[in-house]
Amino acid sequence: MTRRELMALLGGAAVAWPLGARAQQAGMPAIGVLNSTSPVARAHLVTAFRQGVFETGYVQDQNVAMEYRWAQDQYDRLPDLLADLIRRKVAVIAATDPPSALAAKAANTNIPIVFATGGDPVKDGLVASLNRPGGNITGVSFMTMELGAKRLGLMHELLPRAVRLAVLVDTNFPITELFVSNMRAAASTIGKQIDVLNASTVREIDSVFASLAQKPVDALMFGPSAFFNNHRVKLVTLATHHRVPAIYTLREFVTAGGLMSYGTSLTDAHRQAGVYAGRILKVEKPADLPVVQSTKFEFVINLNTAKALGLSLPPGLLAIADEVIE
Repeated sequence: MTRRELMALLGGAAVAWPLGARAQQAGMPAIGVLNSTSPVARAHLVTAFRQGVFETGYVQDQNVAMEYRWAQDQYDRLPDLLADLIRRKVAVIAATDPPSALAAKAANTNIPIVFATGGDPVKDGLVASLNRPGGNITGVSFMTMELGAKRLGLMHELLPRAVRLAVLVDTNFPITELFVSNMRAAASTIGKQIDVLNASTVREIDSVFASLAQKPVDALMFGPSAFFNNHRVKLVTLATHHRVPAIYTLREFVTAGGLMSYGTSLTDAHRQAGVYAGRILKVEKPADLPVVQSTKFEFVINLNTAKALGLSLPPGLLAIADEVIE
C-alpha cells in the first residue's frame, strides 16, 4: 500500500477534528478519544493514534467510529465530556494525556480505557503494576517525569557558566509538584538552584516573560504540560524574542522554532496507544496488556534559533543530537 493510499484511509492529518464522528453505523464499534487540549495542536498525534488503530485492522468510518472530545485546556470539563462518551456507549475510551487519563480512571466506568500519559501510572493510581495493570485500564507511559534531569544536564553542557536557571511549570498539571521536586534535586547535584515560574493561562505566560525582561535568566527549562504543548508557538516565539536559551519537553517545540528539546516521541507513544485500542476492540482485556513504556527518545536542536540567540553549540551536543534543524 502506498503512503498516499494509507493517508487516504486514515483520513489525513486535518488541522481540525470534529467533536464527534459521523453517526455510527449499526453494529460499528466506537472509540471515544478524550483529551484536555485542542484538536489543532494535536492533529499529528490524532493521526498517529489512528495509524495504530489501523495497524490492527480498523479504519475510521469503515469498520470503527471515532468520537473526539476536547476540553480546550479547561480540565474541569473533562468529567462532563467523559460522561457523554459513556452515554454514547463507546467500546473503548482513549485518554490521550495525563489529565484525561486521571479523569477516566476517576469515572469508575466498566468501559475499557487506554491511556497515554507522561506520569508514573502506578504512583498516579492508574494501574496496580506495569506488568499486570488489573481492572479495565492499560496504556502507554512516555516517561515525562524522569527526563527533567536529562534536560538540565544538556542545558548545563550548553551553558556551563549559567548562574540563574529557571523552570516554567503549569501548576494545573497533575504531576507538576513532583516534577519540581525532582528538578531541584537534580540541580543541587551540579551546585545550582532553580527558580520556579508558574503559568497556567495565556495571560500568565505573558506575565512570566514580561518579568524575564526585567529580571533575565541565563537558561529556561519547561515542565510537562498539555497546556504548554497547545501553546508551543507562543512560548518559543516569546523565548526567542526575549533571547532566552530554552530546552523543551518535545520535538514539536523545536520544529516550531524552539532551541532544543529532549523527550519521548509523542507520535510513537500515541501510535502504540492506538494499537492497544484496536487490540481491545478485538476482545483482548486491558488487564492482560502490560503498560508500554516508551523507549524512543529524541534530542533535537534548531541551529537557526541558536544563531538567532548568538549561541555556539558545543560539538559534543551536536554529535549526540538525533536531529539538527537548519
